[in-house]
Amino acid sequence: MSYDVFTTRKVEKAIARLPEDAYQRMSDAIDALADDPRPPGCEKLSGREGYRIRVSEWRAIYRVDDRQQRVDVIRVAHRRDVYRR
Repeated sequence: MSYDVFTTRKVEKAIARLPEDAYQRMSDAIDALADDPRPPGCEKLSGREGYRIRVSEWRAIYRVDDRQQRVDVIRVAHRRDVYRR
């Protein structure tokens, strides 16, 4: 059972601006969400809908729609900035 992973242009730009080592690991982590949208280490967010995965000091916030088998990556940012709206 594979999920479709969708990102916005804003998320793509944020990933492209990551340091080289974090870029590859974040890309791999987001691609892996297609096989397992709730991997070990992910956390359900409190206070808003969604989950987060960690890649060193970088975070990806995403939503999972099990009916449509869809993962929407909402935001990728440094840990100090990712939870600000």
